[in-house]
Amino acid sequence: MGLLKEFRTFIIKGNAIDMAVGIIIGAAFGAVVKSLVDNIMMPPLGYLIGGVDFSAYSYQLT
Repeated sequence: MGLLKEFRTFIIKGNAIDMAVGIIIGAAFGAVVKSLVDNIMMPPLGYLIGGVDFSAYSYQLT
């Protein structure tokens, strides 16, 4: 019963809504940063280095 009671107080305090808003803002910010890097920063860098297409490069962490 302790876990259910703690969860109820967590929901009532509004922390769940704050957390959800933070996750949504974080996802949107991630999309903006990815677009900035892919479309603004990498094309000139590829041109300066000699026409390198960075989209073909990747590193798998497994």
